[in-house]
Amino acid sequence: MSQRATQSMTAHSSDERSRRQYWAEQMEAAHAFMLSVRDHPIDECEEPVARIDTAAAQAGVDAAFSDRPNATGGPRMYLLRETLIDDLLSVADALNGHGLRLVVEDGFRTREMQTQLARTPHVIERVVERTVWETKSDQPSLDLLVRRLGALIAASPKVGTHMSATAVDVSVVDRRTGRELERGGPYLEISERTPRASPLTTPAEREARELITAKMAERGFVAYPYEFWHYSKADAFDRVLRGSPDPAAYGPVDIDNRTSSVQSIPHPTDALNDPDDLAPLLDDALRQLAQGQP
Repeated sequence: MSQRATQSMTAHSSDERSRRQYWAEQMEAAHAFMLSVRDHPIDECEEPVARIDTAAAQAGVDAAFSDRPNATGGPRMYLLRETLIDDLLSVADALNGHGLRLVVEDGFRTREMQTQLARTPHVIERVVERTVWETKSDQPSLDLLVRRLGALIAASPKVGTHMSATAVDVSVVDRRTGRELERGGPYLEISERTPRASPLTTPAEREARELITAKMAERGFVAYPYEFWHYSKADAFDRVLRGSPDPAAYGPVDIDNRTSSVQSIPHPTDALNDPDDLAPLLDDALRQLAQGQP
């Protein structure tokens, strides 16, 4: 974003034009990032997965795990590649020392989970509302709507690091009160406050984001710039964010739940949702928005 626009938005955070410009620029940057991730090489090491929640209980680390269903209606899969588990538990333990509890909101996603997440009514409706707001048009193009959706919800296995079993979405709460640390919105906030460095957050909210990111970085996890809750390690996100040309050690996989072994997903750059299949969902959300329906 230009220095002039940033200064304007910081001084006048209620300026709708500046907020729209920031949102659009961040979404375009996220789209470009996804293209870089799509093109980054992967040398899958075939390391198996393990359960984060089981490991935390065995280690006596105070961590919590969301009991909300995944996008298909089933339980979430708190799986991570085996050698990444200790790193995440070390983060949780370090946060415990600050009187905080790590809450893992999501972990591994199957192809079906990732596909359905992009079709979830809440996600579709919010992306449509934001795009209408951004463009000041009641009928933004299907191409732009799909582009914005893909910037927020991974559109193919290759760019969906949850499908690599290397990523977690997290929140953090006070251990004593259970109150969530304010970071500028709840998990899955979709607004101009969603990017990690958004200037539309308060100093306290930025401090909370920075604390969590610092603790994750100490154990090698990188922060996705366009969602304040997403962290991963040693995958294509990691390599691109570090500017490393080295192949990622982990890529998108299918998991054998019996053995915890993994198998690379074939054709990982193929879209999980055909835009023609998304079109009716997006059109319906546009109609509901125009009619003032929730």
